[in-house]
Amino acid sequence: MAGDSTQDASPATAAEAARAIRVVVGRLRRRLREVAAGELTPSQASVLTRLAKGEAASASALAALEGVRPQSIASTLNALEQAGLVARSPDPQDGRRAIVELTEAGRAEDRGNRQAREEWLTAALESQLGEEERRTVLAAMTLLERLARP
Repeated sequence: MAGDSTQDASPATAAEAARAIRVVVGRLRRRLREVAAGELTPSQASVLTRLAKGEAASASALAALEGVRPQSIASTLNALEQAGLVARSPDPQDGRRAIVELTEAGRAEDRGNRQAREEWLTAALESQLGEEERRTVLAAMTLLERLARP
C-alpha cells in the first residue's frame, strides 16, 4: 500500500534501527539492574525478579532461564537463602527436586527493586528530557510494543 511506513523502510534503515534498539535496550537494562541491585549481585537480583514473576520454581529452570550452569545457580540460590530472600522446599511430586520460593523478605526486596527502578527512570526522564521529547518516547514505545508482540 502506498504511504504505508512498513513498506517504505529501506533494509539499511531497518538494520540501523535494529542495532540502535539492541544497544540502547541493553544499556538501559544494565543501568536499571545497577539501580535496583543494592547489595545483591546482578545474578541474584535477576533470580529474585524471575521468582517474583513466577517464571521458574526450580533451580534447573532458573539455570536454563539465566543461561548458566546448575552449579552457578546453586551458588546464587545459596547466597539468597542465607540472606533470607528465598526458601527451598521439597517438590511434592518429585522428591529429587526442590521448589524455590521468595520469602516475605524476598518479596519486599523485589518490590523495593521495582520501585527504585521506576523512581530512577522517572527522575531521569524528568531531568534529561523535555515534555515534547517524553511524548516522542511514548510514541516510540507504542511502536516498539508492536514489534515485541508475537
